[in-house]
Amino acid sequence: MTDSAVPGAYPQGVKLGVDVGTVRVGVAVCDRDGILATPLRTLARNVKKNTDVRLLAKLAVELEAVEIFVGLPRTMKGEEHASARMATEYAKLLVSTLLEVGSGVPVRLVDERLSTVSAHRDLHQAGMSSRDHRKVVDQVAAAGILQHAIDMQKARGTDVGNRVSADLPPGPTGGGDNAAPAVHMHSAQRILHKTEGYSEPGQP
Repeated sequence: MTDSAVPGAYPQGVKLGVDVGTVRVGVAVCDRDGILATPLRTLARNVKKNTDVRLLAKLAVELEAVEIFVGLPRTMKGEEHASARMATEYAKLLVSTLLEVGSGVPVRLVDERLSTVSAHRDLHQAGMSSRDHRKVVDQVAAAGILQHAIDMQKARGTDVGNRVSADLPPGPTGGGDNAAPAVHMHSAQRILHKTEGYSEPGQP
């Protein structure tokens, strides 16, 4: 179940961006004024125990996040396939996990076309070698997703994406929002010296 963005004020404060992958999950955070999204950390995806989902929920509570944006992969034609279903299920699981810890932080799905491609390009431009991309590309992609969301909130003066409920799958995400833009260069450059939050798949 989702609700479409309703004109009016949108949440103000710290927000998180999430890029969901089969092996890793990238997480990004923005400042309380919603000006700049920066890479935060990369979590190893654990589909059996969902330890990454619990850790993400814990981060949201500790950072006092007011909103979480999960990227919804779509084709250039706007179609949704397996990766989109995976992101949707992850978002629903995150909502359930947040409720378990007593948090009602809203989770919203937003278009993330080309976010990973943009992240790789930005890392190249920031001087990082291709072999080192794996450590941080997911969190950089998450920063792109979050930056797009907070920029669209300011431009429209309302919330963006569709809110996810834990009980029923989201419907069409509509809107046709533009694909997430590339991460600001200084955000990409920052992570060259900020990889301590990375967790290799298989590690606790």
